[in-house]
This record gives sequence, structure tokens and C-alpha cells, in this order.
Amino acid sequence: MVWDLRGALLKKGETESARRLADFEFRLRVRTFRLLAAALGEEPDAVAALVARRDDAGVLAALAERHGEDLQERYTACRAEARRQLVAERGDPSPTRLL
Repeated sequence: MVWDLRGALLKKGETESARRLADFEFRLRVRTFRLLAAALGEEPDAVAALVARRDDAGVLAALAERHGEDLQERYTACRAEARRQLVAERGDPSPTRLL
């Protein structure tokens, strides 16, 4: 029986990349809504509770209902800022090739 080191490394790389990307996406989502909460003058913990129970569209709809305005542009700006901050703090989440 022969053990495939290359295959094991590729599988490990895929797993690590997937984990890193999922972690980055979660942090991006949370930070985006924290920035949006601050921009709207909302309590960040109250918005975090919404994030835990709803998808992005649901959170935006709830916040838009409270504030009586379309929040898509603000959301887009907050998401871009959150991504910029996270890349500066944690590095680019792009998959790293092992071989």
C-alpha cells in the first residue's frame, strides 16, 4: 500500500482554504453589520442579534423598516470598508497554493 503525500497535502490545502474562507466570510458579515449599525446610530449588540437570526436581506429589511430608507448603498459601502479592514488585519483570504 502506498500513501499519496501529494494527495494528502492537496486535501489538507483544500480543507485549510475552505476553513480560512469561511472564517473570513463570517467576520466580514459581522463587521459589515457592526459598521452599518454605527452609521445608523443603532446599538451594535441589537443588530448582532438580528444577524444571528436572519440572513443579510432579512437584516437589511428590518433595519430599513426601522429607519424608513433603502440601506443598500450604505450596506455596500460598509461591506467594502469591512473587507478593507479585515484584509489589513488578517491578510488576503485567497486560497494559498501548497504546491
